[in-house]
Amino acid sequence: MTIHNYWWLLIWAFLFGGICFAFIPKQEEYVLGKREVRWNWLPALILITPYVLWAAGRSNFGDSEVYRSRFFNVPSGISQIWVYTRNASKDKGFALLEVLFKTLISHSDVAFFSLVAAIQLLCLAHIYRKYSRNYWLSMFLFVASTDYLSWMHNGMRQFLAVALIFAALPLLVKKRYVPMVLVVVIASQIHLTALIFLPFIFIVNGRAWNIRTLGFIVALILSILFLDRVTGFMTNAMEDTAYEGNIDLLVHDDGTNIFRVLFYSVPAIMTWIFRPYIDKADEPLINVCSNLSIVAAGFYVLSFFTSGLIVGRIPIYFSLANYILIPWLITEIFDSGSAVLMDVGFVGVYTVFFYIQGQHWKIL
Repeated sequence: MTIHNYWWLLIWAFLFGGICFAFIPKQEEYVLGKREVRWNWLPALILITPYVLWAAGRSNFGDSEVYRSRFFNVPSGISQIWVYTRNASKDKGFALLEVLFKTLISHSDVAFFSLVAAIQLLCLAHIYRKYSRNYWLSMFLFVASTDYLSWMHNGMRQFLAVALIFAALPLLVKKRYVPMVLVVVIASQIHLTALIFLPFIFIVNGRAWNIRTLGFIVALILSILFLDRVTGFMTNAMEDTAYEGNIDLLVHDDGTNIFRVLFYSVPAIMTWIFRPYIDKADEPLINVCSNLSIVAAGFYVLSFFTSGLIVGRIPIYFSLANYILIPWLITEIFDSGSAVLMDVGFVGVYTVFFYIQGQHWKIL
């Protein structure tokens, strides 16, 4: 199902969200030891279904045709699985997924895109339904921020790795470091950039704006001040790897647009402004999400000074936590009447951002 009018991405969220708020009751369940009100799984799945279908049927958006051509060139046959995977130059896990799917399930590129999109959105739906104070708002922010288009219609291989790591958020919050590391290592077989998450498994735990997070900010500032030396180090590190030569983009790329940097930094700024509320609540989930948000903003700032194509791909590993953090801040800080106004305000601002990005991409 190919989407031609991209406004349907938001129209569907408004239509079905309105039906759910008006007619479909929520349920109570325990979340990290607290009794919370959450969406039922059935409406949660219905909400994401069109987004799976639209991602599956996409065409001529971003690198979709590259992935489609790649899938058509994947061999099929049991005897080809080992050979194709072994000869893959990088990200062998994704190559294995392609050849297994084509050999055992279907030769349809739409079917393969459907599988990948379903895995990605199920990972997000699982975490947002369980841990967000407002599942609908979390999913809306994901779509309206254009993360949905930027990644599920474009960088789907990396976003598959991102989604798998995000699905393991409970492991991170509960400080189950060994299985969390294993998840990251597995995700790195799908996209090598997942390894960037490894040190942050230990950095983001603890209170918001803890000493380790502040240390990351100091390291970030030093990286910007001594950018030439950092670039030289990364050039040497990438020698004889699948990503050799990509480092040139750090020099020739103009960097991430400042407007986008500021937009994605708002949740991190909010954690600083409302830090007393976060400290008072001292919820491990919100502490982790706050620190993930800070890391995402930091990498966006670094991408402004370096490369939107290389460094600008890193924040997505951390920024999905923003869509848990924003609903929590709204409901925790404001009374019910003010919270509704804040919800409307965020929906309005993100809708405007969606329109601006659509104009930039010439799809709206």
